[in-house]
Amino acid sequence: MSEIHNYTMNFGPQHPAAHGVLRLVLEMDGETVVRADPHVGLLHRATEKLAESKPFNQSIGYMDRLDYVSMMCNEHAYVRAIEQLLGIQPPDRALWIRTMFDELTRFSNHLMWIGSAALDLGAMTVFLYAFREREMVMDMYEAVSGARMHATYYRPGGVYRDLPEQMPKYQESRWTKGKALQRKNEWRDGSLLDFIEAFVRDVPARIDEYEALLTENRIWKQRTVNIGVVSPERAVQMGFSGPMLRGSGVEWDLRKKQPYAKYDEVDFDIPVGVNGDSYDRYLVRVEEMRQSAKIILQCVEWLRANPGTVMLRNFKVVPPTREEMKDDMEALIHHFKLFTEGYCVPAGETYAAVEAPKGEFGCYLVSDGANKPFRVHLRAPGFAHLSGFDEMASGHMLADAVAVISTLDLVFGEVDR
Repeated sequence: MSEIHNYTMNFGPQHPAAHGVLRLVLEMDGETVVRADPHVGLLHRATEKLAESKPFNQSIGYMDRLDYVSMMCNEHAYVRAIEQLLGIQPPDRALWIRTMFDELTRFSNHLMWIGSAALDLGAMTVFLYAFREREMVMDMYEAVSGARMHATYYRPGGVYRDLPEQMPKYQESRWTKGKALQRKNEWRDGSLLDFIEAFVRDVPARIDEYEALLTENRIWKQRTVNIGVVSPERAVQMGFSGPMLRGSGVEWDLRKKQPYAKYDEVDFDIPVGVNGDSYDRYLVRVEEMRQSAKIILQCVEWLRANPGTVMLRNFKVVPPTREEMKDDMEALIHHFKLFTEGYCVPAGETYAAVEAPKGEFGCYLVSDGANKPFRVHLRAPGFAHLSGFDEMASGHMLADAVAVISTLDLVFGEVDR
């Protein structure tokens, strides 16, 4: 008999959620994965170095483009790091708005994940359902910032502006008219807060629809149960965080353990898994969407009852208003200097982390007293999760490698910083 040897194959780069930049070198024994070697760096855009070449306040927009599915959460970590070095605290209303939009971002991220993960494993309908709701979150982004994705809404000292009193409406067109137009504008007669509240109260029924398609679906369970199992001990050792860590049964969530913004004033639960497999991580993300809706409703109630300012009145770091610029030439000059030269940040170093949808997203920031960061280093959860891919995929079939990639919830903007 001739001796049979393992063979090596290229897997990718073609995974749709990775935008064609994940290359896996798989050592195969027939259809079984023996070893998996992820190759990263194909997307590298030097975000950290770019941030070191610009004033502090000009790099917020770069953060949106890291994990481009969890935009405002990335901004939050960077802005918090600047605020810690400056020793400033945003107004309460700004912190409540940040908490609300962090959770809307988490919901949007998990919608993208559940849709693309189901699509990877052969289920298309969930993707269409999930994007129906995700479109509304994009409308909320657009209402406060003017941009559907890369908002640059969080600023050192607060947020760009208060929530608008009128939610924009869809206009009649050749594609949208009659009942279709009426349905699209159903919740848009009031303010953005009214729209968010109507959306969030409707969310549990929508999540029930996703679960009806997947949770007890025997094909979905065959593809995810006991696939990519990670023990609690190994999850901690490999630096997992977020749903990847909680799916293994470790109850760790920065919103509870190291609260920031207004998370210490809202009531919510931390969902955890039992088996540490792909199915448990799915269940954790689904329950996180329900908990996010619970948090958002509490934020809406507080914001309704407590009007106020959303930005510090500290002209060393905050630009003057448009009204002030029209009446005061000095304010106008200050505005231009602030946006071209920025401001000097006291020398020191800090680390600020947030519980982003994919896990702990952190920003290590070093200032030498100049108007630009001396060092910026970003702690991306996806990078740690990808390092565990070999261990999670080994011993599984080639088709199961797709399920493992999906459960990691990778976005390469943050992995290949």
